[in-house]
Amino acid sequence: MIGVCCFSLVLLHISRIKLGKIACFLYMRGSVGLQIRKAEYEDLNIIIEIFKNAIKVMNDNNINQWDDIYPTTTDLEQDVLNGQMYVGIKDGEIASALVINNECEEEYKNGNWRYDNDKFAVVHRLCVNPIYQNKKIGKDTMIKIEEILKTAGVQSIRLDTFSLNPYALKMYQTLGYQKVGEVKWRTGLFYLLEKKL
Repeated sequence: MIGVCCFSLVLLHISRIKLGKIACFLYMRGSVGLQIRKAEYEDLNIIIEIFKNAIKVMNDNNINQWDDIYPTTTDLEQDVLNGQMYVGIKDGEIASALVINNECEEEYKNGNWRYDNDKFAVVHRLCVNPIYQNKKIGKDTMIKIEEILKTAGVQSIRLDTFSLNPYALKMYQTLGYQKVGEVKWRTGLFYLLEKKL
């Protein structure tokens, strides 16, 4: 599912944990690096196209977690306008996109969260541009996001992933996420995952 050494400035706004706007620098080592930045409105059409292409690839592989109903273009637009969408940039192109906030679906209450405090972030809608799939972009994106959030004082990450998406399951397991519950949504069974930073 997933060169020049450079610094990437990332501004985070995580209101619920009262961290405000936090600037932190990421140092990418080696000849190939992935930069993370907040999505801009000018990115929206590209982001929408990436999601559409990713959904087609998933459907072709019988991974029916997303469709025409979710996520909608309105969802993605609101993510950008709310300042919660981040993109991974590789070779000058958007290679990945995801949402970071503190908003949990109501069903998250079913999770046996081990780090039950207000210093957590929730990752939603991690999507890898299909032309960058199978190049560890999803994993690299999450590693960078974890570094940013840890620097910002976040203590744990919560997310959900589709139970029938073997690529996502393997990636999150490799990254050290632990299953803390299950949720049944419209397209099937999802696992609630958590990681201490």
